[in-house]
Amino acid sequence: MKRSEINAIMKEALGLFKEYKISLPDFVLWTPDEWKNKGEEVQEIKDNMLGWDITDFGNGDYNKVGLFLITLRNGNQKNPEKYPKPYAEKLMIVKENQVTPMHYHWNKIEDIINVGGGNLVIKLYNSTKDNMLDDSDVVVSIDAVKHTFPAGTEIVLKPGQSVTLTQGLFHRFWGEAGKGTVIVREVSMCNDDANDNCFYDKAGRFPEIEEDEKPMHLLCNEY
Repeated sequence: MKRSEINAIMKEALGLFKEYKISLPDFVLWTPDEWKNKGEEVQEIKDNMLGWDITDFGNGDYNKVGLFLITLRNGNQKNPEKYPKPYAEKLMIVKENQVTPMHYHWNKIEDIINVGGGNLVIKLYNSTKDNMLDDSDVVVSIDAVKHTFPAGTEIVLKPGQSVTLTQGLFHRFWGEAGKGTVIVREVSMCNDDANDNCFYDKAGRFPEIEEDEKPMHLLCNEY
């Protein structure tokens, strides 16, 4: 991804959050120069990868295959003694027909919450022991109500609705066509994007960046 594209995505996201009256913590808005003046007091932000996270999953076309995230809080799966927080929270922006590739988590349970905007479509499969798609029925909780669906069902979350995704549950999601951009909140167990994503589709988690202009804000993997 080009840095200019990432900067434009950030500006668009800040405008959308302002429209929906969603406030962000100060560290999200620090500039690269402000980061240079920070010391040990911000180590939790660095170690737990809080902040901006924009990816095209190595696809090269962010609007087709990509995801915008801001990690607001997070513990640490590898170092719970130093960071005992057992939960994480993210804000995400999902555009119409913008796909997050099929994947599951070995350790993390997460609630995916449609905060507002359009509808979020999520395709679900159980996983096999060798990380393939299983054809068995999928059991999920939507707003604390248990549902059973055939493998490959596409559930639709309207604004205000949420689904609980358990370990080993494959999911691919995108914004429903014609319904607008979706603002999503993720509330989960500790997040570890470097080690806790099993992708079915070939994907890279963090983008390679072409530096065609100065960064507006640093991404969480750039501290």
